[in-house]
Amino acid sequence: MQLTVLPLLAKRMEGEFDVFEELLITLEKNNTKLQNGDVLVISTKYVSNSQGRIIELEKIRASNEGVKISKKYQLKPEIAEVIIRESDKIFGGIGGFVITSADNIMAPNAGIDKSNAKKGLVILYPTNPYLVAEQIRRKIFLKMLIHVGVILADSRLMPARIGTSGVAIACAGIEPVLDMRSKKDLDGNPLKVTFQAVVDNLTTIANHKMGEGAESKPFAIVRDSGAKLTDRKINPSEMAISPDQCVYVRGLSNPPNN
Repeated sequence: MQLTVLPLLAKRMEGEFDVFEELLITLEKNNTKLQNGDVLVISTKYVSNSQGRIIELEKIRASNEGVKISKKYQLKPEIAEVIIRESDKIFGGIGGFVITSADNIMAPNAGIDKSNAKKGLVILYPTNPYLVAEQIRRKIFLKMLIHVGVILADSRLMPARIGTSGVAIACAGIEPVLDMRSKKDLDGNPLKVTFQAVVDNLTTIANHKMGEGAESKPFAIVRDSGAKLTDRKINPSEMAISPDQCVYVRGLSNPPNN
């Protein structure tokens, strides 16, 4: 079977709402049904909107640290303050961007986004994304009696690459990585450290069809992906490593001696 991606056009929502109920409405309007084995990809911005994870910047008062960060990285003090609040660690940055980590998710500006938000507002990452994904997966099973995987997706800049690609912030009902260790390459050499990032790969495929701008396609169905579904609870540690184990972070923090 050939992998297919079905992006779903949805109504733009304002205020808090139920993602599952909107999914049912969106499926009906798109004359589409979920099938057993599908992987449902949902935009994190859409989930964040449903939770009311939107901040009015004019209501933010920057702390001394926020003012310091804003001056150092040429940001508005309100933005800098929100970045501090949403981050576990700040690594550094350049003008307009601060490289941060929160729950082992590395992102510029703590994943805070001004796109698809009205002027003066910013969208934060969703709260408890793994729980959200699991709840949606279970509701789909109870309503439709089918097993699907659920991925909450964002877009991300990749090191030394132009443009964005997809990244999974959380997932449920799908094995997130494929352990390729002990398997052999084309020349018969055993693979020693290779893991295939299944959910990130599927997220990038879906993200290509969902779009980044005014497409209003917060859902996508990835069908016949060959990904392994599961009923077990996914632990966040299965998809991310701590920054101090990241080859890029470790490499850049240990420059060659001149």
